[in-house]
Amino acid sequence: MHYSPKKGQSHGLPYDPFKSSCIPRPIGWLSTRSKDGVDNLAPYSQYQNLTWDPPMVMFAANQSVLDGGRKDTVRNVEETGWFVWNMATWDLREAVNISAKALTADVDEFEAAGVTKKSCIEAPVSRVAESPVQFECEYVQTIRIPTGNKTSTVDLVIGRVAHVHVSDDIILPSGKLDILKIKPIARLGYYDYTVVNEIFEMKAPAATVEELAGLEGKTV
Repeated sequence: MHYSPKKGQSHGLPYDPFKSSCIPRPIGWLSTRSKDGVDNLAPYSQYQNLTWDPPMVMFAANQSVLDGGRKDTVRNVEETGWFVWNMATWDLREAVNISAKALTADVDEFEAAGVTKKSCIEAPVSRVAESPVQFECEYVQTIRIPTGNKTSTVDLVIGRVAHVHVSDDIILPSGKLDILKIKPIARLGYYDYTVVNEIFEMKAPAATVEELAGLEGKTV
């Protein structure tokens, strides 16, 4: 089957196949703080790293289903200049899911999700203490992409990673992160998620030593 979203053609299926094709998607479990000092925590499934030197990340947010305006996360980032990415894991899956609930801006979502606040070094934002990896991210810019629909209009937010926190107990003797211990979760679409509980290795064929080092993230 095939169809053209550009031309408004229906796929004819009971569920949108697009949302379950670009998978798995890392979860942007983002904490921010409003200018009034209220801590916000919310998961975004359109999240990704952009580059590694300097390390930068992005997330995309549609408009709020409550009032059609910008999400609290986007507004907080733009007003304070900071956000924190907290790695979402199998052990934290219920807290991640609770934090997806649309709540008003005056609600402390750390408390709602039942997770512990931990101070940052540079960002004036709380991070999730139970999360094994966190990035303190300094706001760079927002790219607003209109779609012709008020709710689906996209705010693409870019941040530069200013500080990285990694729990000591997830670092292997090799210096790599113990992904199987962490068990990160990822978004699949529908109501479905997946968890990383199996790893296999492939090296790019005929790559130079420098290229392989870059792909592996090896430091010299």
